[in-house]
Amino acid sequence: MDSILIVDDERGIRDTLRAVMEDEGFVADAVATGEECLKALGRRAYGCILLDVWLPGIDGLETLKQLREAGSAAAVVIISGHGNIETAVRATKLGAFDFIEKPLSIEKTSSPSATRCANKNSS
Repeated sequence: MDSILIVDDERGIRDTLRAVMEDEGFVADAVATGEECLKALGRRAYGCILLDVWLPGIDGLETLKQLREAGSAAAVVIISGHGNIETAVRATKLGAFDFIEKPLSIEKTSSPSATRCANKNSS
């Protein structure tokens, strides 16, 4: 079973996304910052990362860049409450699998994008 790492500075979003992913049958961990994300990847390989753009410290796009530079093959879904075309294009160029806008809903997080992301490396 693939595991998912959720990276968001809002505790409520982390807790909700983790519960949704666990209900879908995935193993899910959650952290609050880009730095914590990079550390978590040093301890465990994740098949999917749900990564917020606006984070304290290094932002989500810089975190994505560092993930790719470190050789992570995890599928990354970028999450943003302030999304725009420019951010989505930049995320895609950095290797993001998809882009989801806040506010999040069960439909957005459980299907199709996040579930496809989680299943991407397990087939």
